[in-house]
Amino acid sequence: MRIAARAFAASVLGHVLGPTFQLGFGGPGGWTILDEPELQLGPHVLVPNLAGWRVETMPELPDVARFAVVPDWVCEVLSPSTESFERHEKALIYGANGVTFLWLVDPDARTIEARRSVRGRWTSLGTFGADAVARIEPFDAVELTVATIFAR
Repeated sequence: MRIAARAFAASVLGHVLGPTFQLGFGGPGGWTILDEPELQLGPHVLVPNLAGWRVETMPELPDVARFAVVPDWVCEVLSPSTESFERHEKALIYGANGVTFLWLVDPDARTIEARRSVRGRWTSLGTFGADAVARIEPFDAVELTVATIFAR
């Protein structure tokens, strides 16, 4: 159940954000959002569940195995076995390499924790529970019903 809930959350979040922010259906467009891209961040290779680049950051999708262009947003779907690494080590690497926004999605707690990097240090934008309908940076142009990303 835990593995399925994590896969469900990542898939649904990509499906919710993709049409609005990647394709511009009912929203602003202007983003490229990918599932599990390999990111080359300095000496580190990390694979977030989702990553997004504003079109200004990455005008064209490069034909590469690893992305060296730093994403504007990354999303990690937490699991008990990797949560500490994702919250701490991975978050530090993302911030130090210029990622501006980090979402930590917790299917067990049914929350999205949003952070913004300010000079490489993470500041909280809030934690949004399943009962929330929220505008969460950087996708605050539309409301997100948080419960939709969690398995029933």
